[in-house]
Amino acid sequence: MGTAKSDVQLKSFSSIFRLDGKVALVTGGSRGIGLHVASGFLQAGCIKVYITARKAKGCDEAVAALNSLPNKLPHARAISVPADSSSVVGIERLVVEIGKTTDHVDILFANAGATWGERFETHPEVAFSKLMDINVKGVFYTVQKLEPLLKRSATVDNPSRVIVNASIAGLGVGELGEHATYSYAASKAAVIHLTKNMAVELAPRGILCNVVAPGFYPTRMASGLIELSGGVGTLAASTPNRRVGAPEDIAALVTFLAAPASKHLNGIVIVTDGGAMLGRSKL
Repeated sequence: MGTAKSDVQLKSFSSIFRLDGKVALVTGGSRGIGLHVASGFLQAGCIKVYITARKAKGCDEAVAALNSLPNKLPHARAISVPADSSSVVGIERLVVEIGKTTDHVDILFANAGATWGERFETHPEVAFSKLMDINVKGVFYTVQKLEPLLKRSATVDNPSRVIVNASIAGLGVGELGEHATYSYAASKAAVIHLTKNMAVELAPRGILCNVVAPGFYPTRMASGLIELSGGVGTLAASTPNRRVGAPEDIAALVTFLAAPASKHLNGIVIVTDGGAMLGRSKL
């Protein structure tokens, strides 16, 4: 008797979490979340990771640290491209500079951002103008100006990625009281909705757009609010999983969204806060 053949056919998944040979751009990549994500990109196989921020010194220091990573591909490198992502002129210059050393970009992590805390009665117009320019307009025009490079090598089965860093403040209620984050929370809500619109517009061009919404991660930008909230220990104790975000948490999440494993995800928002938003709703 012959042996019956199985109808089960399995596919190899050996590279679904790898970024081998990919080219990435990280805005606001000189420190904090941006730097952690850039590190994840390089360690997952990216061949080039462009780091941009306003200050050249910060970019250069970040690139030196990234290029010293022991477990990146032998010819992989981080490249410093200082630029002001809050202005269209600055973004255009950034894209021109990147175009000098690559003919395509596979991944954009739109992370450049700013915050502002002040009570309701005195929250100034300059806060809204500054944060909308950086956190919303800056994201839109970075994607718009980079779009030719993002779609250059993109296909249906190998799409490029735009991953926007928002915040849980854009999904719920931000900080209130003496250090209220009205303009920050509004800008993050706006950029979440903006990304959903771009997801529908750009997916037919081979560019997927998704959002990550972090809770508290100890970074320089978040340090003031963390201190006002009682410190890392207090925040961890009030979070369902009893910890705050760590570098590997955000690096792993964004790397997943950039990898082949996520190529059927588009227009989604992933919260990374250990369940903190859910915990706030307890009676």
